[in-house]
Amino acid sequence: MKNSKKPYRSREARAPELTQAQEDRIAGRNPVMEALRSEAQIDTVYVSQESGGLQEIVELAKSRGIPVKIVTEAKLSQLTGGAVHQGVAADGACGQYVSLEDLLKTAEGRGEPPLLVICDGIQDPHNLGAIIRTAEAAGAHGVIIPKRRSASLTLTVGKTSAGAASWLPVARVSNLVSAMEQLKEHGVWIYGTDAAGTSYTDADFTGGTAFVIGSEGFGMGRLVGETCDAKLSLPMRGKVNSLNASVAAGIFLYEAVRQRTART
Repeated sequence: MKNSKKPYRSREARAPELTQAQEDRIAGRNPVMEALRSEAQIDTVYVSQESGGLQEIVELAKSRGIPVKIVTEAKLSQLTGGAVHQGVAADGACGQYVSLEDLLKTAEGRGEPPLLVICDGIQDPHNLGAIIRTAEAAGAHGVIIPKRRSASLTLTVGKTSAGAASWLPVARVSNLVSAMEQLKEHGVWIYGTDAAGTSYTDADFTGGTAFVIGSEGFGMGRLVGETCDAKLSLPMRGKVNSLNASVAAGIFLYEAVRQRTART
């Protein structure tokens, strides 16, 4: 007669696997403090609102210009995959941020009109990494992301970008609308990607160009959309009415590459 008992599974076997982002995080007071003191590249520090004795870590992070996010104990446990965090964790960074002016100088240094991608609400690090990878491959001069409600240059983004995040400049700005206005002052035309826009093949991308890529769920924010010079769409002939954000970015970028190559 066959044994009807189910095979024993250890607690370790039943434990859920950590996500890449959870594995990338530094957890615990001493590890985070040493990372900050060693001037390692840190993207964000997370502090539990229920834990005390973390003021030194908070002050050191702020002195380095590193964002500090106050979260609940439950959220911090989720972020670290249940690791012993002692009330604090940090995201490592795959690169350093540059200024908006640096992106324009990169284009000027190559003797080319700017070609940029503005990410509005791209919170999935895998999407941001894929956008950076495509932008670098297309010869873009940089990517712009907001400081809030956006994925940032975490190690997960670096891995997803296949190393492109180490080569392509990324600017993180406080206000996307202000950054867009600044780009306009430098002769950059800003195109929002929207299903209600005109066909992307009707626009001229041979001059200074920036594409705004909105989130898959909500698209561009209202003010960002209103600040665009024009809105462009991709033909959607199937039953699915939207594309992955990184795929859409690739199509627009390579149309710009095609136009610029044809002109030379």
